Amino acid sequence: MPTPPPTPPGPEAPGPTGDEVPLPVVAATSHFAEVSRPAGPPRLAAPPRSVERGVVVFDLDGTILDDMDLISHVAGDVMEQAFGTPAAEGRVHYLATTGMPFEAQLAQLYPTAPAALRASTARTFHQRKVTEAYAKAKPFPEIPKLLKRLGQEDWTMAISTGAETEMADLLLEREGLRFWFEEVLGSAEGTKREHLAEYRRRFPGVPVFLVGDSRFDMEAAHSVEGVRALGRASHVPGWSLAPTDLEQWGAVWADYQLGGLPEVLDRLTAPDRAPARPKRSKGRRAR
Repeated sequence: MPTPPPTPPGPEAPGPTGDEVPLPVVAATSHFAEVSRPAGPPRLAAPPRSVERGVVVFDLDGTILDDMDLISHVAGDVMEQAFGTPAAEGRVHYLATTGMPFEAQLAQLYPTAPAALRASTARTFHQRKVTEAYAKAKPFPEIPKLLKRLGQEDWTMAISTGAETEMADLLLEREGLRFWFEEVLGSAEGTKREHLAEYRRRFPGVPVFLVGDSRFDMEAAHSVEGVRALGRASHVPGWSLAPTDLEQWGAVWADYQLGGLPEVLDRLTAPDRAPARPKRSKGRRAR
């Protein structure tokens, strides 16, 4: 069976350190919902309500959690064992298509592989992602302070992730961050587009922003009326995604870290200012 085109080799996957935190493997359909499940109702039929300023929806992997290097090594190893693609190649292909469900990534990368093999490979990936990546993943350094500041400035925050909802809740609780989020919508509640449409419905009449780290995050935000995309650019060994890349795909702002996000939100939601008065001519006054 042919493998994807070769790419430059990347670093070897890190070995176990002995610091892994055991986490349960949640039995859920995970990202497979994106490619096989018809759109359904949200988990909670929450009524619309008013909020103070607006809503900032955060992606989880690669946006809140600094875990893409860990996850990509798991993906590369899983693809090597299942399809024979060298792990370094598989890792880069995973990073290049991140943001879509892993099942959809496999369907794109291995279209001729049996569907049953892709499904079993995806299940292995999701299990190993929990035990080998989420067990060691930590938030980006600026995230705790950022969330506290946004909360103090009356922003309503939420999560949209392709991970299982229960796992996302557990990870946020573990890191002391769950307190800041009004809601967490995960794979059982639909796709990222469905999540954003649901948040638009729940919080009408206010600005809604999605903060993500992939092309597919930017395009999902762009596809939902009234949602604007903000991007976290990334640089992991063997892979990078620049702010200009995310802006090309629809981000109205992007940077390698999110410390400046409060000022960006202020600027993007500031009321239109009155036009400046014309300056007086410095020429000679008429007699």
